[in-house]
Amino acid sequence: MSTLHNVAIIGAGLSGLSLALALHRRSIPCTIYEARFAPLDIGGAIMLSPNSLRILDSLGAYQRIRPEAYEFDNLYFRSPDDELIDTYEFGHERYGYHGLRVYRHVLIRVLSALAAEANIPVQYNRKFLEVISETESDVTWRFDDGTTASATCLVGADGIHSRVRKYLYPDLEPKFTNTVGVTAAVPASQLMAPDGYEMPVTIMNKTHCAFVIAPQLSDGSEVLIGRQKRAPQLDRQGWDRLLRDKQWCVDFLRDGAGDFPVIVQRAVWQTTPDKINLWPFYVVPKLDRWISHYCRVIILGDAAHAIPPSAGQGINQAFEDVYTFSLIVAGGRNDISLEQGLKVWQQGRQERVDKVLQLNEQIDRRRMPKQSEDEQSDAHQAFDLDWLYRPDFDAMVEEWLQMPNPALGRSST
Repeated sequence: MSTLHNVAIIGAGLSGLSLALALHRRSIPCTIYEARFAPLDIGGAIMLSPNSLRILDSLGAYQRIRPEAYEFDNLYFRSPDDELIDTYEFGHERYGYHGLRVYRHVLIRVLSALAAEANIPVQYNRKFLEVISETESDVTWRFDDGTTASATCLVGADGIHSRVRKYLYPDLEPKFTNTVGVTAAVPASQLMAPDGYEMPVTIMNKTHCAFVIAPQLSDGSEVLIGRQKRAPQLDRQGWDRLLRDKQWCVDFLRDGAGDFPVIVQRAVWQTTPDKINLWPFYVVPKLDRWISHYCRVIILGDAAHAIPPSAGQGINQAFEDVYTFSLIVAGGRNDISLEQGLKVWQQGRQERVDKVLQLNEQIDRRRMPKQSEDEQSDAHQAFDLDWLYRPDFDAMVEEWLQMPNPALGRSST
């Protein structure tokens, strides 16, 4: 496989930073370019499952974030009258890790520190504009200040609104789902939850959709509260204006609270403006290719696939992209071209993403009203999640590469 002498990564978010660390561990030089002026220090907490925690552990991040994270094993789902209707496992010691909820900015801070310790260059205020040219050996692109740069590989880790993806799909625009989410953070004491009330919990309501309560901070002293609603599409400036309208956000969180259990009514009773976030939900269709013609431009994470939140796997699958990509490009097999290696990587990753999407559908069906005794019984059966939470990624990638024709071989899930 041809060697990548230097990799340019667009985006210093979770995917970009972790990719740089994974490549560095395999002696592949890289540089990160970020449009913002400084590391991202906003955003709510994210949920990390054992499959991605295993990766973060290998990069040296897990032990650093764990003291600031909330550990849990299950997600709980309750009816409008607060009866338990479903449980979904998100971690357990048998997988090697409990699930974690940790603030995004904490993980960014830790990954940024690890990148600095590894002397990985991160250039801020460098907004990628467009690819100028691509050859069999390198790629050249332009920044919005008119300057250009080249590398043997350019990786778009720049999210669902990826500019790098424009090179592969010039006319593709993420589709707004007509849904927006509003979240806030409040003290757990405000809930006055009864003893034994298990969280994170999603309380279902057919009229007002679902309301989420999820502890965060290591001692669970703070909880995220949130819900979704239908909304018309706005441009970025419009979303920013709506986020600044804190009263609109508070009013939305409180709307219909009387139709939820009392714990929800207490949750929305008082909120702090600087702890409120608004998230418009976008999706991209399934993409035929994540790799350019000469294999010098690649997209991954949210730029390559959008995963609905039912199984909580969005960012977790992005970490899987990153780790397996680093294994592929660092592979030592001379009988496999870079093109073959990247194609089998995309195919193997897409098959795991597809399996997660199937899991999402199963989860969504289980949370719909049950009509028969069989359906009610199925709702309480545990999912088999070993394939998701306990993979051996090194063995998986090796199996991909051992196929007789790696470019066409089938992957193991």
